[in-house]
Amino acid sequence: MNETLSTERRTLWIVLLLNAAIATGFFATGVLADSSALIANGVDNLSDMVVYALSLLALGRGKNWKTHAAGASGVMLLIFAGGIVLDVGRRYVEGSDPIGLTMMVMSAVAGAVNYVCLRLLQRLKEPDVNLRAATTFSFNDFVSNGGILIAGLMVLWLGSNWPDLVVGLATAFIAIKGGIEILRDARNENKMIRTPPDDR
Repeated sequence: MNETLSTERRTLWIVLLLNAAIATGFFATGVLADSSALIANGVDNLSDMVVYALSLLALGRGKNWKTHAAGASGVMLLIFAGGIVLDVGRRYVEGSDPIGLTMMVMSAVAGAVNYVCLRLLQRLKEPDVNLRAATTFSFNDFVSNGGILIAGLMVLWLGSNWPDLVVGLATAFIAIKGGIEILRDARNENKMIRTPPDDR
């Protein structure tokens, strides 16, 4: 039990620090490249850091605490998605001039790092609701990185900002889907806790 807890704690610390580095890179390149998609993923990774921190706090605690922490993660993901939708709308109205090459390079680096994070989390045995939430976040990040790579290529090819806006919006929808799945998982886990073993 102690060995499993130690492995989970070490894994969460690794993915938290990697996400901190990636979030910093996304924000810096997002501002430099005037890219909604890059900034969206920066905010995404920043919210992931908070989720991983909550997951670390939940380790070794009771199932009720873990369920509430996972629920908080799901709500945070939905709030993040709303912020991205607003940013995409602003850039659509005011205009933007994203740099496709910067988008492609940053997404490739982030994709490699997020794949490492995803594999580390998937190796954990019998993950609880909170660790499953963390894995959902990493999977969403990896998918979003692929979208940015494609958008960067299309921005270079078309000389237009709409691929960047589309991927920013898609990132928000992926986040909404992930947030709903996490909340559903947390609710089901909570039902299991409250239901007596004889009634299951």
